[in-house]
Amino acid sequence: MFVPATKETPVSSDNQFENLPKHIAIIMDGNGRWAKARGLPRTEGHRQGTENLRQIIRACVEFGVQILTIYAFSTENWRRPPMEVRLLMSILQTVLKRELKELHTNGVQIRHLGKLDQVAPALQREILDACEYTKNNKRLILNVAFNYGGRDEIVNAVREIVRAGVTAEQVSEDLLNSYMYTGGLPDPDMVIRTSGELRISNFLIWQAAYAEYYFTPVYWPDFDKEELRKAIVEYGRRTRRFGMTDEQVDP
Repeated sequence: MFVPATKETPVSSDNQFENLPKHIAIIMDGNGRWAKARGLPRTEGHRQGTENLRQIIRACVEFGVQILTIYAFSTENWRRPPMEVRLLMSILQTVLKRELKELHTNGVQIRHLGKLDQVAPALQREILDACEYTKNNKRLILNVAFNYGGRDEIVNAVREIVRAGVTAEQVSEDLLNSYMYTGGLPDPDMVIRTSGELRISNFLIWQAAYAEYYFTPVYWPDFDKEELRKAIVEYGRRTRRFGMTDEQVDP
């Protein structure tokens, strides 16, 4: 999957980028439409989308991206046909078994964002074991948002804060941040959505408040290294103001 390297190998950003995002989040959309356009079953689209993730992880490592967050399965995806849901669960389990050792060897740290209570016990163990096995890796953090929803994440954070006995006066943005699934990580600099849809679909709605959004008509199975490069170049052209004026950001 990757160019061979040790977990300690330093990674410098590709010199073609004037401004490289440290944290990229991706809504991997369009698997089903990619398959339909080729006269294939939706299941084949999901398989091809999973294969494509391998080269995007590889490209992030090559470019020097530090954190990659992928939207793998939302809390709303349970509404899909049962056969498709079972297939998506099976694909994740297969990928974990097939790719885990190589991801670990190449310094990828896997983190899970979301809930596991609806997930089958065997898959729960696979996910937790993968996170534990790779927890000390530092080359790339791979956040897998699986059974994840942005609103559900905020509700969960508030519940945990209440259980902790925090008073109203103690509640702050920093406190809420610490109770999010991404607690301790920087917010995404850029959110990419493939397939041409112009919505965020309940993904990182707290963390991505000031992210740069990049929408592309390319279906996820076709979103390759070159497409990622174009997204990063576009990110470098933008000015992030965070509520300030152009003059304040670039005197």
